[in-house]
Amino acid sequence: MNPTLQTLTAHRSVRAYAAKEVSEETLQQVLRAASRASTTGNMQLYSIIVNRDAEMKRKIAPAHFNQPAVTSAPVVLTFCADFRRFNRWCRFREAEPGYDNLQSFMWAVVDAVAATQNACIAAESLGLGICYLGTVTYNAHELIKIYGLPEGVVPVTCITMGYPAEQPPLTDRLPMDGIVHREVYQDYDRERIDAVYAEREASAETLRLLKENDLPNLARIFTERRYKAEDNVAFSKLFMKVLEEQGFMNF
Repeated sequence: MNPTLQTLTAHRSVRAYAAKEVSEETLQQVLRAASRASTTGNMQLYSIIVNRDAEMKRKIAPAHFNQPAVTSAPVVLTFCADFRRFNRWCRFREAEPGYDNLQSFMWAVVDAVAATQNACIAAESLGLGICYLGTVTYNAHELIKIYGLPEGVVPVTCITMGYPAEQPPLTDRLPMDGIVHREVYQDYDRERIDAVYAEREASAETLRLLKENDLPNLARIFTERRYKAEDNVAFSKLFMKVLEEQGFMNF
């Protein structure tokens, strides 16, 4: 198999890291790969904050609900949607930017996520393990304070990175015909939903989760335990306030 494809198809989230430092040379390879990601209009609307210092990782840990990977990983990379640099460049060249809106923020989010995924692929190809942290947008306001982010900069995603101390199993994925649509979108009726989720719902992992949560099906674990409506609304309100304070809500 092609080495790049092998790296991509072998991805797994690594949350336990060996007590081995990531060299600066290796880190630079990962960062250079991130910088070569596709980008809107070649604007590179992102910045990457590198955390290697143990005290700094302890400071950001509460914003990530104190997940152990934050303090145990040799490197934590936080990717920010960043129009600050581009806006200042425009103004220093006597060009007035018009990027204080949601459309511009979405450009920067896409750029930041593309750079993140490039970094992940590069890291895994070099024998490192990574884990995306889904907590960044929940507590973006706290990370903004800790990192001293100015207007125009919003943290959107984060990865922990280091040499794996474990080899977790591959997590399941939905079948290809459940996610791929040819030419137009084919909606999901009950029969198709049953087929798409059949293997996942019958897995040993799902059976374990059902027993632990005392619930009758996996969908209710998502809606009643993992991602509850009231939490989603509360975090949405917090993040909308962040976007307003960071200058992206001009409609």
